[in-house]
Amino acid sequence: MELTATLPHMDLVERCKQGDTACFRKLYDLYSKAMFNTSFRILNDYTEAEDVLQESFIDAYRHLDSFGSRSSFGSWLKQIVVNKSINVIRKRKLQTVDIDFTLAAELPDEKGPDEQEIQFKVEEVKKAIQQLPDGYRTVLSLYLLEGYDHEEISQIMQLAESTVRTQYMRAKQKLINIIKTGGTHV
Repeated sequence: MELTATLPHMDLVERCKQGDTACFRKLYDLYSKAMFNTSFRILNDYTEAEDVLQESFIDAYRHLDSFGSRSSFGSWLKQIVVNKSINVIRKRKLQTVDIDFTLAAELPDEKGPDEQEIQFKVEEVKKAIQQLPDGYRTVLSLYLLEGYDHEEISQIMQLAESTVRTQYMRAKQKLINIIKTGGTHV
């Protein structure tokens, strides 16, 4: 007996490839909320996240023939959403500093707060994440919420991996400071 793993919703994808637009609507209904949330966590702007969601589904529909069964439709679509969200951030002229070109050795080693002692409510954390600058919020969201590693984020954002690591560490520290001060910028 041969065991084969089927990826979720592949039957819908195959029917879409054959021109069944009703099946694409079903895919939209299944994935739109999660994809919107992914984009919103990166962009922190409801309208831009809606635009990215629509553009991503349009691109997915147009390029459905290029979708292979190497990954799930959701993973493939998520990559489209993340890339489009990053492009919106770039259009905002994302300001990051490549750590390779800074005087990193001159930065003092500061001992941060003990993260184990800090416990916050989910809504407080969400509000604090929304207060982060675009670059910090993007790296933090991709790493913590979307599950990308530093290497993948560096490829997506076209930054040095050391820059991504630095952005993540600084974002985490700034997030902790925002939460500790009750939402006032530090």
